Amino acid sequence: MTRRRLHPRAVGPDELRAGFDAVRRELEVPTSFPPAADAAAAAAAPRGPADLGARLDARDLDFVTLDPLGSMDLDQAFHLARRDGGGWRVRYAIADVAAFVAPGDPVDAEAWVRGSTRYAPDGRAPLHPPVLSEGAASLLPDQDRPAALWTVDLGADGERTAVDLRRAWVRSRAQLDYVGAQHAVDDGTATGALALLTEVGTARAAAIRRRGGFDLPLPDQEVVPAGDGWTLELRGPLPVERHNAQLSLLCGLAAADLMLGLGVGLLRTLPPPDPAALERLRAVAQGLGVAWPADVALGDVLDGLDSSEPAAAAFVEETTTLLRGAAYVAFDGAPPEQAVHGAIGAPYAHVT
Repeated sequence: MTRRRLHPRAVGPDELRAGFDAVRRELEVPTSFPPAADAAAAAAAPRGPADLGARLDARDLDFVTLDPLGSMDLDQAFHLARRDGGGWRVRYAIADVAAFVAPGDPVDAEAWVRGSTRYAPDGRAPLHPPVLSEGAASLLPDQDRPAALWTVDLGADGERTAVDLRRAWVRSRAQLDYVGAQHAVDDGTATGALALLTEVGTARAAAIRRRGGFDLPLPDQEVVPAGDGWTLELRGPLPVERHNAQLSLLCGLAAADLMLGLGVGLLRTLPPPDPAALERLRAVAQGLGVAWPADVALGDVLDGLDSSEPAAAAFVEETTTLLRGAAYVAFDGAPPEQAVHGAIGAPYAHVT
């Protein structure tokens, strides 16, 4: 894992905390839940889902989670297996927090106010009370949990051949973190689903590139200890992170197809890259010394970059200009005129 220090000055903990508090006040980030929401979540946590017997029992499968070290809000787990004749079966479980929340109750009302979990280096403002998001609804290891379970079959070329979605019971067997998982893949000790993740992620990335899509390896900016204070470092994504993200994208693509087939849904759309914007990006690549041969697609260029390197990071950041015009588009009946997500090369719905 490559890191680059961005700021040579160590910032003391008091100064850092005061700065983050100021940002939270400016952006009106909530620091606690209303008492009614906390009470409703605490009551729902031991009660569990109402549809106990109506769910598929998938607890015999060895699901694993893969998240940053120390995460407790584990909302995705996966199981991978090879299929006879080639290809893979991808099972992707999404934590069913909604199973604990009644429409219009205080937890639901507060979730509409918050919209999403918001992260800062010194903490986060979660979408749901932690008793649910980090407890009863989290896909913690060795716990029976309700989930929305995607089952997607892939051919040897990484293309989808079958899709199934249903409510299920799942049980994670291991809580993996990115760094530890990457070490296991690199030294050949990875087993189970993790051992197949590179194969599946690589096949899916290639399938997206064939449609003209691209994967942006945006580096993380991490606040890390430095002597008596803190400093900022740039960290490029690990391969296991990018492969794991492909599983989420896979389910989003399958969801979009289901929505379009049913004539109702909510798509995440992005216009195809403008040719003039691509030419400008080629000029930027030349100026930064990033190799982009005329006969090579943007996705292939990005796939070969180490975004922790300054020039590569600058180019990846500049590539985000191609994402302008992204939108959520709801439809009921005829599909929207622009239904494709240009960075993926196909219709996409954000469902994970």
